[in-house]
Amino acid sequence: MFGNSKKKEVPQSTTKSSSSNALNSLVVGTHVEGNITSQNDIRIDGSIKGELDCKSKVIIGVKGKVEGTVICLNAVIEGAFTGKLTVKESLVVRETGRVEGDVNAGKLTVESGGVFNVQCNMSS
Repeated sequence: MFGNSKKKEVPQSTTKSSSSNALNSLVVGTHVEGNITSQNDIRIDGSIKGELDCKSKVIIGVKGKVEGTVICLNAVIEGAFTGKLTVKESLVVRETGRVEGDVNAGKLTVESGGVFNVQCNMSS
């Protein structure tokens, strides 16, 4: 009746490794140099110089500036990007956005007023 016939339950972790609602944010006035890796969306309103590897969406805000290499799933550029940008799915350059360098993207949208001075390869 009270024997060990039941399987012992293993507690489940309450920490999620990736949440679709999670957003990392680099605010205005913050400058980062180096390598950043993120499983979730990241919004940059400050500046980054280095490498960013994001498994989700990268948003560079109007005052944001990124110089270096970015690899991500999707990207929205409202500020400035200079370097090598690899977007596996969709890249959107807003009217305030400025992109210079090398770009590889699945889909591309450049709004009127957006600056797109790049060497670009599209993948399907």
